[in-house]
Amino acid sequence: MCVSMDQAEFSGTTLYAGRLRHDMHGLIHVLGYQNTAVNLADGPNAMLLHLPARRMSRANFISVGRSSDVLSRMVDAVRPVGAGTRSDIALMGWDDDERVEVFDHDIYTVLLATDPTLLPAALAQVPPHRRPRLNPLLLEFYAVHYPGYPIAVCCFDNAEAAQAKPLLMWYEPMFPDRLILPALDCHTGEPPDLKGEVSADHWVLYGTDEAPAGWGEPVAHPPRMRHELRRFLPDTVMGTYFGERPLPNGGFVLSHSDLLTGHLNRIRRLTSAARRPDNLSARWGRSGPEAGNGQAVGTGSRDRRQQQEAARVTSGHRRHRRQSGNRRGDVCPAGGRRA
Repeated sequence: MCVSMDQAEFSGTTLYAGRLRHDMHGLIHVLGYQNTAVNLADGPNAMLLHLPARRMSRANFISVGRSSDVLSRMVDAVRPVGAGTRSDIALMGWDDDERVEVFDHDIYTVLLATDPTLLPAALAQVPPHRRPRLNPLLLEFYAVHYPGYPIAVCCFDNAEAAQAKPLLMWYEPMFPDRLILPALDCHTGEPPDLKGEVSADHWVLYGTDEAPAGWGEPVAHPPRMRHELRRFLPDTVMGTYFGERPLPNGGFVLSHSDLLTGHLNRIRRLTSAARRPDNLSARWGRSGPEAGNGQAVGTGSRDRRQQQEAARVTSGHRRHRRQSGNRRGDVCPAGGRRA
């Protein structure tokens, strides 16, 4: 699930949210994102992700190098038996004099900004073959609904389905005890409909370095993985698959305490913007983001077993199938194309 600057199709999405204390950066969150993308526009395109981070720079993007299967290994760890298969970092503050950074990452040229309205001025730095048309209404949507959130615009141009290497990044979180995954959905280039429902085809994965003994499923990381990458990754994960029914449009949120106890049934859809911490109590009250503006999504029989065992993830979703997406040109109130 993501938002695109123009017509596109995304499928097979994997999202990862991790929480850990890094030896250099302190308490951080790690975000992983991967999908298969097809550009249906007449020219270059881009996907947009708003990030629940206090600050971001290109130094927060982690190169996976040859470990392009880093997220698929996590999926393999939690996938039910019998299901199909699918197959040098430094802490830097934000420079207020340079509010947009432009850099290459795998198949993308990334524009990273604190204010989406500043993106048009930096577009000339994107190579022509990846330079999309920017919809002012879409940029205004993010400025209004996600003020203060860093936004990553990942520009690409591939006419055929191509699975990029995972986007993996770390950051100081706005909400340390809430694991928030950006998952707004609209694939037409128009602003998303925050009141609509969308189709899904993705795995949602979680990790934490505070997991008790016996928690989750072990991940088979390759023994020769670079230390610079491995120290950002979990030993064990929990996760669930969404794809059998429409979901409210928005992101995912799960409290760290619920993650530690294995209650993935308490994942909520964040159907309106989560404000920065200085506005947290006014927006959500005392209970955090799953109170007031979150909707339960449920994960079937997987949750009952998690409540019983609180250490393992199994799945009630025995079928891993993709739902058919909308035709090109559908507007986002109908959910856009599937993610």
